[in-house]
Amino acid sequence: MKLSSLIFVVFLFQSGSLKCQTSESWIRINQLGYATNGSKVAILGSKALITINKFEIVDSSSNKVVFSGAAGRSFGEYGPFKDTYRLDFSAFKRPGKYILRVGETASPVFRIGKDVYDGAADFCLKYMRQQRSGFNPYLKDSCHTYDGYTLFAPVPDSTHIDVVGGWHDATDYLQYSTTSANATFHLLAAYRDFPKVFTDKKDASGLDGSNKIADVMDEARWGLNWLMKMHPKEGWIFNQLADDRDHSGMRLPKLDSAYGRGYERPVYFCNGKPQMRGKFMNNTTGAASTAGKFAAAFALGSEMFSKIDNNYAQALRNKSGTALQIGKDMPGVAQTASVKGPYIYAEDNWKDDMELGYAAVYRISKSKSDLDSSFIFASDEPVTPWLGADTAFHYQWYPFINVGHYELAKALTGERKNTVIGYYKEGIEKVWSKAKNNAFYRGVPFIWCSNNLTVSFAIQCYWYRKLTGDNSYVELERACFDWIFGCNPWGTSMVYGFPAWGDTPVDPHSSFTHVANYPIDGGLVDGPLYTATYRKQLGLQLAHEDEYAEFQSELAVYHDDVGDYSTNEPTMDGTASLIYLLAAMEAEAR
Repeated sequence: MKLSSLIFVVFLFQSGSLKCQTSESWIRINQLGYATNGSKVAILGSKALITINKFEIVDSSSNKVVFSGAAGRSFGEYGPFKDTYRLDFSAFKRPGKYILRVGETASPVFRIGKDVYDGAADFCLKYMRQQRSGFNPYLKDSCHTYDGYTLFAPVPDSTHIDVVGGWHDATDYLQYSTTSANATFHLLAAYRDFPKVFTDKKDASGLDGSNKIADVMDEARWGLNWLMKMHPKEGWIFNQLADDRDHSGMRLPKLDSAYGRGYERPVYFCNGKPQMRGKFMNNTTGAASTAGKFAAAFALGSEMFSKIDNNYAQALRNKSGTALQIGKDMPGVAQTASVKGPYIYAEDNWKDDMELGYAAVYRISKSKSDLDSSFIFASDEPVTPWLGADTAFHYQWYPFINVGHYELAKALTGERKNTVIGYYKEGIEKVWSKAKNNAFYRGVPFIWCSNNLTVSFAIQCYWYRKLTGDNSYVELERACFDWIFGCNPWGTSMVYGFPAWGDTPVDPHSSFTHVANYPIDGGLVDGPLYTATYRKQLGLQLAHEDEYAEFQSELAVYHDDVGDYSTNEPTMDGTASLIYLLAAMEAEAR
C-alpha cells in the first residue's frame, strides 16, 4: 500500500513564519534520505500563494525541534503548484530520523546518515536479473531459447543463429544491442569505480549462492556474453532481437510467440542501410553507433575480467577490436526497426559512441593513435544535443550523455584534458540556465524516458565534479538524484519497491506484475511526460482512478497505472544507469 505525504490545512500564523490565504501545501523529500555531509534540500509546494520565512526540523521520536533554517525566496509557480520554495538544511548533519515542518505542513519521516544508501545499487540489480532472457533466475525457468532467425544479414533470410541470452529491454521482450551495450558498460564501470559497494550473494546464473565474484560483475558478464553472440565474427554485428510485433499483449516471457515461427524471433543485422518491415522505414546511415558501444563494453569487460578469467578477457579484447573496425568501416547510425507501429529508437548520433569506443580500447591498448582518435571524435560532438533543449525524439541522442568524455578526460593531460572537461561544463550550463528558475532545479525535458535522462545527467554532473573538484553544480546534481526518489511534484519514488517504506510505483506497465503479480523490485520507470505529448500517445487508457490527479498539470503528468506505458514502464538500461549513480552516492555517503 502506498504511503502518502503528510498533508495538512495551512493556516495564518501570528508568528509570521507562514502566511497563507487557503489551500494545501506539501513538502517533498528524497525518501531514501540524505547523506550526513551531503547537500540536503526539500521542496515546499503550495496550491496557493504563500509567504514563509523559516522551516524547522523535528526529531521524529522526541518531537523536539532540532534545527531551524531560513526558507529563502519564493520560486513561484511550477507544475501543479502556485508557489514553491527550496528548503536547504545542508548545514544540519546529525544522524537520525526527522520530519521537516513549515507551520502545520510536515514532510514524511526521513533519515540522515552515512549509511542511507547502503545496499541501494545491489537492490536494483534484482531487476536486471529478472530481465534475463535465456535462463531467468527469478522464474527459475528458461525463455526465448529458440532465438533467432536472421534478417538483412549476408546469408539467406531466416537462417538460424544462436543469440539466446541478454536482457529484455522493458515490459516488452525486445532486446536492443545499443541499450544492452550501454547497460553492460555502466555495470562494469560501477564495479570498477566503486567495488566496495557491491556484494556477492548470487552465482553466475543469478541463483542464491556466492561464487567469489561480485553480483554486479556476474550481471555484466551476462550482458557481455549476449553481445558476443550479437557480434559473432569479424564484419558481423546485429542491432536488435525481436520487433514490435511483440506488443500483442501481456504475457510471461516463456509464452512469447508473436512472429509466426513458433517461439523463434527475428534478429536484425546491421547492414548500414535503412530497414523496413511492414510500412515503416527507419533512417539508418551506418553501424558506428552500435559498433562503438560494443567496442567500449568489450574493452572495459576485458580490463575488468583480466584478473578473473584471462581467456575470457582476451576474447573480449579481440571482440573490442573487430567491433571498432566495423565502426570505422560503416560510419553513421543504426536505428531500430519496427513492423506494426511508428515507435523506434531513432538514434541520430554516433561520434560519441566511437569516442567512447576508442577511449575504452585505449585503456587496454595504450596506443596513442586510439587516444588521438577518441579526442577527434570528442571534438565532433562536444555537447550531447538534448542538453538545454526542450524536446527530442525517443532515444534520439543515446546514450543520454557523452560517456566517452569522462573516459577520455581521465586519460588526457594538459590542454586537451581541460577542453574535454569544458564540454561537460558547457552542457551542464545549458541545463542549469533552465533549472535555476524553478524550485526543483528541473532542467531536463519531459520527453519519453525522462527519468533515464535525469539519472544520466546526474552522472554527468558527478563526473564533472570528480574530474575538477568544482562543486558549483552539486545542488543541480543532487536535485536530479532527489527527484528520482520523491522530491518531485508527485511525491513518489520512481523505482519499484524502493524504498520499501516509501511511496513507490505499485501498478507499473509490466507483464510480471499485471499477469502474475510478481514484484519488479528495483526497476526504474520511464517517468513524467509532457502533458501535450501524453495526449498524443497511441493506445493509452488508465485502468484505475488517478491517485495523483491533484498533482497533474499542463506541464507534465505521471501515472502509477498499468495502462500508462509512457510514464510507468520500467526499462533495463535506465535501471543499469541508476545502479551506477546509486553506487556513486553510496560510496560518497560512506
